Amino acid sequence: MRVFAHRGYSGKYPENTMLAFREAEKTGADGIELDVQLSKDGELVIIHDETLNRTTTGKGYVKDYTLSELKSFNASVIKGNTCAPEQIPSFEEYCEWVKDTRLVTNVELKTSIVYYPEIEEKLTEMIKVFKLEDRVIFSSFNHLSIVRMKQFLPDCPVGALVEHDDLQFAGYYCNKYGFEYYHPDSSLFTKENADNCRQYGIGVNSWTVNDLGTFERLYEWGAEGVFTNYPRILADWAHRN
Repeated sequence: MRVFAHRGYSGKYPENTMLAFREAEKTGADGIELDVQLSKDGELVIIHDETLNRTTTGKGYVKDYTLSELKSFNASVIKGNTCAPEQIPSFEEYCEWVKDTRLVTNVELKTSIVYYPEIEEKLTEMIKVFKLEDRVIFSSFNHLSIVRMKQFLPDCPVGALVEHDDLQFAGYYCNKYGFEYYHPDSSLFTKENADNCRQYGIGVNSWTVNDLGTFERLYEWGAEGVFTNYPRILADWAHRN
């Protein structure tokens, strides 16, 4: 089973920062999950929330600031005074770093609340520039975005994220629309849906798994991967089994 560091090594370091990504690689994780939005000047930036308030010293929507302005905010404040200041990374900055690693990247398009114009086209261009086509998965709660990504990069796998409940007959649904993966909340995912996904050849990557009990249950159900805030613990277990 593959272990993805959820927003990097976010259990210990400021989420979605280059520090969290670099430290995640050191744990032996197989991949990194991150979130992509667009700045006011159309640059791809890595941040989870549509607003800056929770994770940075900024206030308001990401979309209302240029990349330069976003870089002026401290993205380490979510961890209090335990880390030195970190910037919001651009996706280009991340790609420049990750291309020289073995990591697979799950890119979540944050388009459910703010639908960023041409974000799928911009991601496609960046992936091609850094030749990451064989080491990327695209996911989104807005399934129209992953349909678009399949149009631009048909050989890159995509995953359908769901949030509020387990999507019944998820395997059938993903197969019907050409999605390779189903990405459910681990607390809501059922054995019945695991079997349905296996029936239709759909891989399961579940979030957010921070305990061995849940990890073992998903392992027994045949899940392909998990997203975790604590990649060191789960990567050690996964690579021993």
